Amino acid sequence: MKQLTLIFLILFFSSITAQNISVSDSLSINNLDEVVVTGQYNPQSIKKSVYEVSVISKADIDRQAGNNLADVLNQTLNISIIPNASTGKSQVRMFGLDGQYVKILVDNIPLVNDEGFGNNTDLTQINLDDIEQIEIVEGAMGVQYGTDAVAGVINIITKKSSQNTWEITPYLQEETIGDEYSWFDEGRHIQSISVSHKMSDKWYANAMITRNDFAGLWGEREGRNYAINDGKRGYEWLPKIQYNGKALLSYQGNNTRWFYKFEYFNEKVSRYDSVVRMNSNPSTGTNNPVSSDEVFTSNRFMHHLNGNGNFNGGIRYDVSFSFQQQKRNAENYNYRIPSREKFDIENFEYESRKVYYSKGMLSDFLNNQTFDFQLGYEVNASDGYASAVAGDFGGENINRYLGAYDIFASAEYIPNNRFSLRPGARVFFSNKFNAQTALEISSKYTFNNNFELRAVVGTAPRMPNFTELYSYFVDANHDVRGNENLQPEQGSSVFVHLKKPFALGSEFLLKSKLTLGYLNVEDRIELTIVNNSPLAFQYNNIDRYRTWNVSLANGFFYRNINGNLGISYSAVSKVLDSRDYNDDYLNAVQLNANLSYSIPNWGTTFSTYYKYNGPEYQFVQEQDENGEDVLVRGRQAPYSWWDASVRKLLLKNKMELTLGVRNLLNVTRVNTTAMEGGAHSGPPSSVLLGYGRSYFIKLLYNLNFN
Repeated sequence: MKQLTLIFLILFFSSITAQNISVSDSLSINNLDEVVVTGQYNPQSIKKSVYEVSVISKADIDRQAGNNLADVLNQTLNISIIPNASTGKSQVRMFGLDGQYVKILVDNIPLVNDEGFGNNTDLTQINLDDIEQIEIVEGAMGVQYGTDAVAGVINIITKKSSQNTWEITPYLQEETIGDEYSWFDEGRHIQSISVSHKMSDKWYANAMITRNDFAGLWGEREGRNYAINDGKRGYEWLPKIQYNGKALLSYQGNNTRWFYKFEYFNEKVSRYDSVVRMNSNPSTGTNNPVSSDEVFTSNRFMHHLNGNGNFNGGIRYDVSFSFQQQKRNAENYNYRIPSREKFDIENFEYESRKVYYSKGMLSDFLNNQTFDFQLGYEVNASDGYASAVAGDFGGENINRYLGAYDIFASAEYIPNNRFSLRPGARVFFSNKFNAQTALEISSKYTFNNNFELRAVVGTAPRMPNFTELYSYFVDANHDVRGNENLQPEQGSSVFVHLKKPFALGSEFLLKSKLTLGYLNVEDRIELTIVNNSPLAFQYNNIDRYRTWNVSLANGFFYRNINGNLGISYSAVSKVLDSRDYNDDYLNAVQLNANLSYSIPNWGTTFSTYYKYNGPEYQFVQEQDENGEDVLVRGRQAPYSWWDASVRKLLLKNKMELTLGVRNLLNVTRVNTTAMEGGAHSGPPSSVLLGYGRSYFIKLLYNLNFN
């Protein structure tokens, strides 16, 4: 690892010393500094932020024709998207830690989902049609954003204003799923319309609705109406259809801004059994094939009221109130294939969660440019239940209430325009767990030659999830149980960022950033063997996870060309105290690159995105020739994502046409020996990561009135 770190440093400083010209003397960069809100007392430019915030802009989302969060995060360094074809869900993985450790926010508040509140989020359920930008902060952010923000925070900022009196924006998007496409039964079909009205300089309203029909991947299967019992009925990638409706009303005065948002989300995922019961009739020599199928429905409501501003030009406030509800329903039925008839239909609700949430912050107490502090609270009251269908919870519904009540404070010391320092602390109170704490200290220093150095040391706990607490799957062949005595995991991190913009000539601008990071998770919860005969498993606080990361990112801008080139190296160690273990560090490498070229006279932009995910390793348990359990190093093969698109403005910039290809390298399954099958099954020989090369076309119309 030391050798690779040295290579990173040599590359970084060599590029800087190649031509160290003052940016201010040759090229203005004001238009390249985004305004960010994540972790800030007030919205401000990235250059002034004490945190290192990465931004995925609206322009990037448009160039990729991204409809949901999974579409755009797949190309981001240090982030991987893990799809599950059998459930239709996709989760984020950051620095090797799964979605339980990544906090996903919409306008600074967590979003309830099928399996969590702000974590364990299914990225395909987050629509991007009203998004201004996506902000990413790496490392533990427990002081600002509470529990589960261990690996980092992804904050989605939505649109809340307009330059036009009226904006009516419909669009259609058609995609193949691999090489499969037809008008109705194959492919991906998206329709959306958004209507915005700027009623005055103070009032703004917006409403939109989107329908996203993912018809599933047939692959080697034969679909719903296949009537032969040879295991080919159904789909390799489950079909699902989503409806997403949003509404916004905002008010902006001299010293205050309020907005109210409402969102409704509905998703139906269909699962078709591969087993066909032929129901043969020997007397007539006929068959009446029947199969048993399921439809899973998720419904989400979200209300969010936010107010921010200052009292008579003095103390600044930012307060949010939210009520959210998530329900999941199942429909089980038998399906008579020849007549396309459903019978023996059973409908029931199997999971429900209501969340009352509020977060408030006060700052600018002293009206002082040198020193300020912030006080805040966060309240989260969740009430819900899960049945056996929602997981391994036995035969009875489990009802639980979880209340979390946090207070936090931080101070910001800015003695000059070069240096800033921000320490902070949070205390977590809960009706379920003992009081927890999070600590953080962040600093930024700007050198004479425009070097910017940022360092962030922080902690964040992760609360046990529903499965870890309440699982109960016991029968003649299985014994897997949760543990209500589990304690929160303890995460900590150290991140150092060194960046500099510099010019090469009068028109070429390069922004380089070198990042060194360390993450540590103590008391990690794992499924452990608590009895060998009969074999029994239980979740316990027993393991440890550590990772080192070095990454180098270079963004460049030359005339009508802009792009990015990055490399990331990670080393992960897992201490598995639940059994014999090997705590060696396992290495992983990622590369990403993107390039966009604009031709203003044509109103056309060509873009391409590439990401290489190197081989990944993990110690897995196997039996040796003596029948004894041993740990061996498993390997997942490397793979690459490559997308390309062209975006064309038509009809005096009123119409946008985007054509593109996703997954040009046709990635589907990747061979692996780095996954264990869990308590009940053997390890898989491959993991399904994509459904092959897909083509898309998007047609959007901007009808604006002033």
